[in-house]
Amino acid sequence: MERFNKKQETKYMKTKILVLIIPALFAACSGNNNGSDAYGNFEAKEVIVSAEAQGKIIQLNLEEGELVKEKQVVGNIDTTIQFLQKQQLFAQKQAISTKIANVNAQIAVQEEQKQNLQNEKLRIEKLYTDKAATQQQFDDINSKYDVLVKQIAATKTQIDAIYKELNLVDKQVDVLSEQMKKAIIVNPIEGTVLEKYIEAGEIAAFGKAIYKIAKLDEIDLRVYISGAQLPNIKIGQTVKVFIDKDSDSNDELEGVVSWISDQAEFTPKIIQTKEERVNMVYAVKVRVKNKGNLKIGMPGEVKF
Repeated sequence: MERFNKKQETKYMKTKILVLIIPALFAACSGNNNGSDAYGNFEAKEVIVSAEAQGKIIQLNLEEGELVKEKQVVGNIDTTIQFLQKQQLFAQKQAISTKIANVNAQIAVQEEQKQNLQNEKLRIEKLYTDKAATQQQFDDINSKYDVLVKQIAATKTQIDAIYKELNLVDKQVDVLSEQMKKAIIVNPIEGTVLEKYIEAGEIAAFGKAIYKIAKLDEIDLRVYISGAQLPNIKIGQTVKVFIDKDSDSNDELEGVVSWISDQAEFTPKIIQTKEERVNMVYAVKVRVKNKGNLKIGMPGEVKF
């Protein structure tokens, strides 16, 4: 009797365990309530804004999490040295410009001498024709005239050299102006500041990162699909996107396929199990409008 009771008890325990396991298996198999076709994580277009000039940051008006508009001036780097260099070049240009006035005055004197010498030349030539002047007088006046013409030509070349010198100074001023322009920190895209790497008062080096910004009004869900799924997916196709609402339910969003990779790759390790990671898949981006509930790195699912 006692053995019979133990057998019944053992049979009852096995039945109870099966009753508990079977529903759990069904629940595990049906955990994907949405019937999702692909899984991945959200990412955004991130831009790292770097310094285009070197110097002390005078002003930097932005904070992490702040929404900044495109082409908004958010700060500037000290340009005192460039300003003083420009002033020095302006003074140099003014000094060079005075050379032009001096050369023009010299040419005016030479032109007057040329006119007087030309009158004398005509007089001597007339006398020489009338046999009233000697060959020596005729040759001397022509020689003086030719020398003066060459002197005037040489003096005029000085003006060209001065203008080239002025042009060189102007180019140096343009370089400094461009450096001063690049010292103004202008935000390249409208978006949210993700990270700030430097503060006002610190020294910025050329190419050093100042802050990172991302466009978050639209965000991409990068998922991976198999080659069998690829023929059924097109760019511009509207799809369903699911994100976790709580432990038991999801929020459904609308997305549009914006990009499909043309090359296969191995499934990233963070996406699936070890067995599935050896499979070749194609990356796909689904663009979703963000109402503030989507974050970079958040997991998501797609149903095509």
